[in-house]
Amino acid sequence: MQDKLVDPTVALASVSDRTARVIRLNRSDDVVVSLDQLVSGMVIPSEELTVSGLIPPGHKVATRDISTGEAVRRYGQIIGFASQPIHRGQHVHTHNLAIADFARDYAYAQDAHETIASKTPATFDGIVRSDGRVATRNYIGILTSVNCSATVARAIADYFRRDIHPEVLAAFPNVDGVVALTHGVGCAVDAEGEGLALLQRTLGGYAVHPNFAGVVVIGLGCETNQISKLLETQGLKEHDRLRTFTIQETGGTTKTIAKGIELITGMLPTANDVHRQLVPASHLVVGLQCGGSDGFSGITANPVLGAAVDLLVKAGGTAILSETPEIYGAEHLLTRRARTPEIGRKLVDRIHWWEAYCDRHGAQMNNNPSAGNKAGGLTTVLEKSLGGIAKGGSTNLTEVYEYAQPVREHGLVFMDTPGYDPISATGQVAGGANLICFTTGRGSAYGCAPTPSVKLATNTALWKRQSDDMDLNCGEILEGSKTIEALGAELFQLMLETASGKRSRSEQHGYGQNEFVPWQLSAIT
Repeated sequence: MQDKLVDPTVALASVSDRTARVIRLNRSDDVVVSLDQLVSGMVIPSEELTVSGLIPPGHKVATRDISTGEAVRRYGQIIGFASQPIHRGQHVHTHNLAIADFARDYAYAQDAHETIASKTPATFDGIVRSDGRVATRNYIGILTSVNCSATVARAIADYFRRDIHPEVLAAFPNVDGVVALTHGVGCAVDAEGEGLALLQRTLGGYAVHPNFAGVVVIGLGCETNQISKLLETQGLKEHDRLRTFTIQETGGTTKTIAKGIELITGMLPTANDVHRQLVPASHLVVGLQCGGSDGFSGITANPVLGAAVDLLVKAGGTAILSETPEIYGAEHLLTRRARTPEIGRKLVDRIHWWEAYCDRHGAQMNNNPSAGNKAGGLTTVLEKSLGGIAKGGSTNLTEVYEYAQPVREHGLVFMDTPGYDPISATGQVAGGANLICFTTGRGSAYGCAPTPSVKLATNTALWKRQSDDMDLNCGEILEGSKTIEALGAELFQLMLETASGKRSRSEQHGYGQNEFVPWQLSAIT
C-alpha cells in the first residue's frame, strides 16, 4: 500500500514553535509548509534550519540543498524539478520550481482492497420519487435547447421567485423553487459532432435528475439542437412532468412566457405532494469539487473531504471525483486503487485524451494552477493534483465515466471533466450527483441548482473573512484543535443533514442558476 499523502500524526507532530510554525507532510519530503508569514532569521527547530527570505503562509520552505534538475517532493511525491539551485531555508515556488516529464508506475489495481461496510447504518431524509430514485431537493426546472431561448426561460423563472412574488408559491411550501438553467450554445455546431452530443447528454441528465419534480424545455425552433432530436438521443418522451415547446411555434416572447408560466403552474400541485422519509445513505451521490485552492487545501479541507468520502462509501454511497487536468501527475495513485486493471486503464486513457486535446490547441497541462492558486502557495499542477486527489479518500476506484454520463456504480468513481468548477460540477450533476462538496482556500462563492453545494474553508483566516459563504472550517486542523478523522465525521454528518433539507450557505444566497455551464467542445461555425 502507498503511504497516506497526508498523515495527520506526522503533520501535527511537526508544528514547531509559533514564531516559525510549519508542517511536514511526509518523512521523505524536501519541503515543509509554512503556517504563518516567515521572514529571514526565523528558526524552524523541528527542521534545524534558519529561514532565508520572505515566505508567505501556505508556501514551501526547502529543508535541504537541492541542485538544478533535481526532483522536489511534497506528500512523498514529485511536485516538480528545481529550475535553479535551491538552498536550505529558501522559498520554493514558481521562480525555482518547474514541471517536467517523469515516469509514473500505474501499478494497475495493485492496492485494491476490500471496503468494509459500516456497522452503523447511515440515513438521511430524502424525497423518494415514484420510480424509486431519491432526491435531496424538490425543484421545477426550465432547460433551454439554445441560447436564443434563455431570456424567456429566465422571465418564466422570475415569475415564481419567492423574493419577488412570494404569493405565487405560497400554497406550495414543499417546492424549493423554479430555476432556469440556461447556456450559451446549441446552434452553429456540427449536428452530428461530439460537442452537440455532449450538450444533449448534459441536458438529458438534468431532465431526469431526481431533484426536479418537473421540467420544461424551451427552444427557439430553428436551432441545430432540435428538441425532438434531444429527446430521441436521450431516450426521453414528453409526459406530464416533462413538457417542451419553442418560441417560434408558440408565437413570440410574450406568448412563450405565458405558456411557460401556465405549464409550470399546472405542475405545482403534483410537485408539492411530496414528503421526506428516512432512506439509506447509499442513495447519496456526492460530487467532489475544489476551487480557489491554496497551499493548505491538500493538508486540511481535501483530506477532511476524503475522510467523509470513506465514511460515505462504507455506508454504500457514491462519490464522484473529477477535474481531470487537476489529477494530472497524480493519476498513478488512483490507478493503483482501481478495482480492476481495466478501470485503471480507462483513467489513463482520459489523461492521454487531455494531452492530445491540449496539444491540438497549443496548450499545456501545466496551465493549471491559476494565479490565485499560486498566490496561495501552489506551484505546479503536480502539487495541485496531489492535494486534489485527497478529496477521494482511500477506497477503491470503482469506475471511470466520461462527461455527464449517468453514474450507476457505487463507491468512489471518476468522471472526466475540465478543471473549471462550473463546467465540472455541471457534468457531475448531469450524471446524478444530488449533493456537491466544494473545498476552497482562496474563497469561492459557488452554488449549484438543483443540487445543494456545501463549501469547506481550508484555513481559519478565510473562515473568518468569508464565513458568509462557508459551511465548515477545516482550518482547525492547522491549529491542532481537530483531527482530519474528527472533522471528516463532522462533515459526513453535515452531508446527511444537507441532503435532508438543511440549506447550505450558497442556497441561502440564491446561487445556482448562473453556474450551469455545459462543457463546450464543438467548433462554432
